[in-house]
Amino acid sequence: MTAQPHRSADHAAESSADRSAESSADRTAERDTDRSTGGNAGRSADRSVNRTGVRTVRRGVRLALAVVTAALALPLVTAAATHSRAVPYGDRLTAHTSAAVTAMEPALRVRGHAVEAYDPATGHRRWTYTREGRHPLAVLPLPGHALALWSDGMVTDTVREDGSAVRWHRVIPAFDARSGSVLQPLDPQAKMLAVVTPERIAAYRVADGDLRWILPPRRGCTYVPQRHLRTSDALLIAQPCTEPAAWTAELVAVDEFGRIEPDREPLGNEIPTPKP
Repeated sequence: MTAQPHRSADHAAESSADRSAESSADRTAERDTDRSTGGNAGRSADRSVNRTGVRTVRRGVRLALAVVTAALALPLVTAAATHSRAVPYGDRLTAHTSAAVTAMEPALRVRGHAVEAYDPATGHRRWTYTREGRHPLAVLPLPGHALALWSDGMVTDTVREDGSAVRWHRVIPAFDARSGSVLQPLDPQAKMLAVVTPERIAAYRVADGDLRWILPPRRGCTYVPQRHLRTSDALLIAQPCTEPAAWTAELVAVDEFGRIEPDREPLGNEIPTPKP
């Protein structure tokens, strides 16, 4: 009877030892698993950080290359813009560099669709002036001014020396490019410009393009712009009429102030002086 309790105690001790060993083994396995998982996670994180860093560096390199390329291209773009400048009214002024440029103001000519300024001594071009979809019909060189009449009825004044700017634009109403219209100075100092068309003579102040007066032909008559004559103090223009008339009636004389006739009281053409 006393032997049974002894066997139960031994059995209990063995079971307790087995459970303790199993628990210890489980804890060891968990620690190994944790270390393994932590190591793998760390290595994965390291690889992710490395890939992110590489992508960031690549993006930085591409951005730096783009900035450098833009910086290198800027002088070329600026130079091109300076060389050929697009401005309003479809204008395009192009400067032409030349090794032989004299101090004389350039001469003017119409060449194709452009007004061309060239050195009268060497023949080298200094600048050209074009307008999109338009072509010049006539040019008039005046001291410091390059005046042009265009196919759309636009009159322009360009800085004659270097073509650096178009000072003003003025439109002739109801203009017909086939009419043979002309540009003529109205005074010896060339301060006033006449634009002669079959329907009217329009006078502009050269300095600023201000319209000073308009003179239509007599009733039943029409101006013939190509038939004109300059004297020292007048511009004579033919105006043939449909009805028979004296020859004096088919001719009009104008100057900077308008039609020349007795007892006229013309307005002045000077630029008003600002009041202090």
